[in-house]
Amino acid sequence: MADSFGPMQDEDADDGVVGMGPDADTPRKEPIRVLVVDDHALFRRGLEIVLAAEEDIQVVGEAGDGAEAVEKAADLLPDIILMDVRMPKRGGIEACTSIKEVAPSAKIIMLTISDEEADLYDAIKAGATGYLLKEISTDEVATAIRAVADGQSQISPSMASKLLTEFKSMIQRTDERRLVPAPRLTDRELEVLKLVATGMNNRDIAKELFISENTVKNHVRNILEKLQLHSRMEAVVYAMREKILEIR
Repeated sequence: MADSFGPMQDEDADDGVVGMGPDADTPRKEPIRVLVVDDHALFRRGLEIVLAAEEDIQVVGEAGDGAEAVEKAADLLPDIILMDVRMPKRGGIEACTSIKEVAPSAKIIMLTISDEEADLYDAIKAGATGYLLKEISTDEVATAIRAVADGQSQISPSMASKLLTEFKSMIQRTDERRLVPAPRLTDRELEVLKLVATGMNNRDIAKELFISENTVKNHVRNILEKLQLHSRMEAVVYAMREKILEIR
């Protein structure tokens, strides 16, 4: 069962999933509570067996479609939801928005066979914090769960380049005039945002700017509050749209 998802089919496979976010500062006291959502019962069972071997992860429930996922999320209030993109009755992306309303603290990782750029971008817009292809190894699933629980965003390497391509296409399509000016960020906040958008974690940003890691965390928190964003991945989208970070 250890290799049930198969190896990562990507030239960056040795690096695992691409992550953006702070490193964990303190050991976790309680297990990470996970809800598994997929329309294939065998796949759900496989995930449960794999994750049962992880002492710091607890599968608290499962659902077979997006509608059931919303109900279970409201009832169980999990920390992490592993959810497929395409399911009967109600798809995962559509369910994301409703889950954010009934269980706002839950973080959603899309775990899917879909490598379509549109699905990836729509999932991020709907509030997903991670997007992983089912071809990743089972070890990487547990690693991604821990990373997202600690505030990082996770994405399979093969999808990362597609995400940047979609951002670039979005920028080229968007030529609209703003009726309301964007919130003003300080020069230092702009520096931090640009580095966040390149994928740097807090420790690397601190070294780059010769400031403390706590100062970086405060800047990131202020940036997200000013821009009314919820994650570092959304900050990347903002940086691309506002051309704070140029993609060549």
